[in-house]
Amino acid sequence: MTEIILRRITVQDVPALSHVAKKTFYDTFTGTCTADDMQVFLDEFYNEISLAEEINNSNYQYFFAEQNNEIIGYILFSENNTAFAEITGSKALELKRLYVLESFHGKGIAQIMMNFYIDYAVKNGYDLAFLGVWEHNLRAQKFYSKYGFVTSVYTHDFPIGNTPQTDIYMLKWI
Repeated sequence: MTEIILRRITVQDVPALSHVAKKTFYDTFTGTCTADDMQVFLDEFYNEISLAEEINNSNYQYFFAEQNNEIIGYILFSENNTAFAEITGSKALELKRLYVLESFHGKGIAQIMMNFYIDYAVKNGYDLAFLGVWEHNLRAQKFYSKYGFVTSVYTHDFPIGNTPQTDIYMLKWI
């Protein structure tokens, strides 16, 4: 396998990010809500204007995973010390998104991005790494638990359009 490169996403990359974000989210969550709810969600959160605003937020760390100059996934994380009571007063880094194109599943790409995220947290003095994951996405929960993340009692609503869904927070003290 050729080398996987993690490259910071820039504003010039917004059209490509919008495309890969919509595709990976759709592929991951299609069938969990109505087609209309999915389309509304994709249009609202993964449009180029919203993504450009996130990229211009200096607290957001956005990276593409690339192989042979082809985008195969992306990761987003940011500092967040207020998501729930247990982290108040801690220096906490939230994994907001980690997606790999379906054709690259099972090839170690997610592991490379996860290692990058945890290394970033360690090198930058964070006390806690955490993430929200859909309560029914057992595959993702199993993946995160391999990295030492444990399920907490904290949840948050993550509706897709009008379809109610709940994410659970998973934590890893560094």
